[in-house]
Amino acid sequence: MAGDPYQELGVSRGASADEVRKAFRKLAKKHHPDTNPGDKASEEKFKRVSAAFDIVGDPDKRKKFDAGEIDADGRETSRGFGGGGGSGGPWGQPGGGGWSPRGQAEGPDIDLSDILGEMLGRGRAAQGGQGGQGGGFGGFSQRGGDVRAKLEIDLEDTIEGPKKRIAFSDGRTIDVSIPKGAEEGQTLRLKGQGSPGRSGPGDAFIELTIRPHPIYRREGDNLVMDLPVSIPDAILGGKVQAPTPDGPVNVSVPKGGGSSLRLKGRGLSDSKGKRGDLLARIVLMLPETIDPELEAFAEKWRAERPYTPRRR
Repeated sequence: MAGDPYQELGVSRGASADEVRKAFRKLAKKHHPDTNPGDKASEEKFKRVSAAFDIVGDPDKRKKFDAGEIDADGRETSRGFGGGGGSGGPWGQPGGGGWSPRGQAEGPDIDLSDILGEMLGRGRAAQGGQGGQGGGFGGFSQRGGDVRAKLEIDLEDTIEGPKKRIAFSDGRTIDVSIPKGAEEGQTLRLKGQGSPGRSGPGDAFIELTIRPHPIYRREGDNLVMDLPVSIPDAILGGKVQAPTPDGPVNVSVPKGGGSSLRLKGRGLSDSKGKRGDLLARIVLMLPETIDPELEAFAEKWRAERPYTPRRR
């Protein structure tokens, strides 16, 4: 590096480890080749601040550098003359050469790959972009970036577990297998379906959203719905048709109605394919037109047999 690592990072010799780390993160993010493609000056600056952090960011190396035991390239000063038998410069070879993301003989408190991977790779993934995941060293784009997308499905899809096709912004389309028992906000990870990279593609993350259903409400693995029933069927009992995710079925309304009916095994699936139940809440429906006979009956009933409805 042939310079003062403190000056390269823009910190004083008395700077704390946290100040050194913050200074490196700021400069590395500014000059990283992924954010400055083709800019040789930024690439060179990125290498210099990384090499400086390899010295100042490592407690043992920093102590040796301050004591004059090693130079700015990490070579022991007692060996002299360009590092002929030294421990290797921060470019990954004795006396300089190609740079390594971990530098040389790293201490336990420093890992440039982790720092830059967190700062650059994960930062882009959090934005839903296609950022690289390897920290961008060497060839600056090793593993392909992850891609993210949302897929809207129907409630019935969580029972059947079908395949759904999704299109990405780069024009690719893939078929996604919806797991049985899928839930709102669940994220599916498709390995190797992300952006291509020199050391392999990234992954695709698919977030599921479930469309509201006009009939059913979800309660865990059970479904709840309202079942319209006429007053005569509620009083006398009878057969009525009820919708289910598997098609309509005839159900028996008991004499006196009751508050709800349970249709076993007609609800949602769990992750193993076991079905919950469908709960049909009985809702009494009056005829569209109240004829005089029904009105007279109601008046007589209210006068002779009054009662107060209560929730059962």
